[in-house]
Amino acid sequence: MFKKILIANRGEIACRVIKTARRMGIATVAVYSEADRDARHVTLADEAVPIGPPPSAQSYLVVERILDACRATGAEAVHPGYGFLSENPAFCRALEEAGIAFIGPKAHAIERMGDKIASKLLAEGAGVNTIPGYTDVIRDAEQAVAIARGIGYPVMIKASAGGGGKGLRVARGDAETRDGFQSCRTEAKNAFGDDRVFIERFIEEPRHIEIQVLGDAHGNAVYLWERECSIQRRHQKVIEEAPSPFLDAATRKAMGEQAVALAKAVQYQSAGTVEFVVDAQRNFYFLEMNTRLQVEHPVTEMITGLDLVEQMIRVAAGERLAFGQRDLRLDGWAIEARINAEDPFRNFLPSTGRLVRYLPPAEVPGAVRVDTGVYEGGEVSMFYDSMIAKLIVHGDTREQALERMREALNAFYIRGVSHNIPFVAAVLQHPRFVSGRFHTGFIAEEYPAGFNPADAPHDDPAFLAVIGAFARRRYIDRAVRISGQMPGHGRKVDAQWVVLIGAEQYPVAVEPIDGGYRITHKGTAHEVRSAWKLGEPLFHGTCNGRPFVLQLERRGLRYRIVHWGTQVDAMVMTARGAELLALMPDKPPPDLSKYLLSPMPGLLTEVAVQPGQEVKAGERLAAIEAMKMENVLKAERDCVVAAVLARQGESVAVDQPILEFA
Repeated sequence: MFKKILIANRGEIACRVIKTARRMGIATVAVYSEADRDARHVTLADEAVPIGPPPSAQSYLVVERILDACRATGAEAVHPGYGFLSENPAFCRALEEAGIAFIGPKAHAIERMGDKIASKLLAEGAGVNTIPGYTDVIRDAEQAVAIARGIGYPVMIKASAGGGGKGLRVARGDAETRDGFQSCRTEAKNAFGDDRVFIERFIEEPRHIEIQVLGDAHGNAVYLWERECSIQRRHQKVIEEAPSPFLDAATRKAMGEQAVALAKAVQYQSAGTVEFVVDAQRNFYFLEMNTRLQVEHPVTEMITGLDLVEQMIRVAAGERLAFGQRDLRLDGWAIEARINAEDPFRNFLPSTGRLVRYLPPAEVPGAVRVDTGVYEGGEVSMFYDSMIAKLIVHGDTREQALERMREALNAFYIRGVSHNIPFVAAVLQHPRFVSGRFHTGFIAEEYPAGFNPADAPHDDPAFLAVIGAFARRRYIDRAVRISGQMPGHGRKVDAQWVVLIGAEQYPVAVEPIDGGYRITHKGTAHEVRSAWKLGEPLFHGTCNGRPFVLQLERRGLRYRIVHWGTQVDAMVMTARGAELLALMPDKPPPDLSKYLLSPMPGLLTEVAVQPGQEVKAGERLAAIEAMKMENVLKAERDCVVAAVLARQGESVAVDQPILEFA
């Protein structure tokens, strides 16, 4: 077994690998860029080596610097995590030539599975179901049209070297095929340096279901059941679960056996994933093979009891798998949610900055797990992906797992950056998701205009009003105790209150009970008991004996309450106060129409205009970059630039003015 390994990655996955290595008694080496000098994976590892400037192309993607770090520390093996160099066959070979083990598959497997055309041909040869299509080189758009007609519309045009949704188009007719062919070739050439594309039938209402496989150097291979990964936004997974609520036992077995056949055909040694697209009749077709550890691997670990990182390390060290297919059992249900630093209410634009408060939910062995690479006070950098953490739960049934996920999200407290928890919570409560009736188009169909607060309604808004009344009464009771009134002249506290949430009024009666208050709204009594104190971010309590957790903080005269993805500001006052407040005029918001505001924090990479310049609607004004995403800002109408308020190369905050218009 290895004595020391290096993790050629950062963030959550680096911390994840370190955790397993430490349990196995293996020393670890972290590598870090200048931006990650104070990162969590650096402090967790036994040793840490700097490898260059913040951009990954100058640090985490530089093979020679990783090799130098191995030589300097005596690391015997490298775990690549996912992303970066994890599927780079040249990196794999360079390590092998240096006498350093790669904790992953051999280079030939990475190469053959990394090319979508070659992998599809290999899959066909191994007896794996493949989508009807054309995998030879396509000369021009007219040949593409002829092929599409032969396959039958709709078709999917895909870049051979594609990934992440790049170089992919769906065509439902000849004109769309011509346009899609040209745009796919151009996009593939720019993104991957390879303009080869192929065409295959597009599966309507597809589900994305993947099979986890594990192979060793002795010819053994098994499948570890499936993961349902159909909840995607722009081809990026949001929620994953294992097993799939759609598959039956026969389909699960057939998919697993075909995945193992493909793994054996390519002599696969390590953990890998065979991805399938599944239609409404449970017909399944090979999509691609990912020759690395997947982001969503924890759900497989939760239902099998296996540590996939440990298995990868043991296989790389030459060990045989200690179990066969018959030894594996599928235990319960697991769900994973990706918690990202992005603003779901601003079209999921990246959010960067300091994590002012970061309190993930408490981990419970076998029930709640948090894989994270950040800490309170740390920075979410603009240079890397937006993942803050992965929240994983396990239950005996899907229903129990869903309930645990909802409660864990309630207890996930993040301040300082925007995050996608409201969106994740809304999806988890959506009737289609709860029933299991979804496919990869779910998010596009249910949120066609993006996500907004109205998409996360609370199913019991009166409960939120009750919590607002509880908080206000506890605040008053504390004030009464510390105000130093003369005996016999104590403050009289009203029992009748009105809670205002938005335009709604909730009249309530509040009376003390042992450990809390009985709060009555429209004849319904809510006995809320809690030891919550003012200033505590999490409110743990019971309502009529049922436990709950939510987030609560005082903001001026209001109490901000966050529960099940819904955020409200509750103002609590007397009935007369509410009556008078209704007569007060609303203050109009400031007119910001003459400013171009930054929609996200990031680096202002371009200012394309000058003061006095006339611009037309649709013209480019500026560009902002953060987390590998460039956001181009264009004029919404004809206008004249009065002033440039931010400099190119400057870091800008969300809503910071960049330009002023005349």
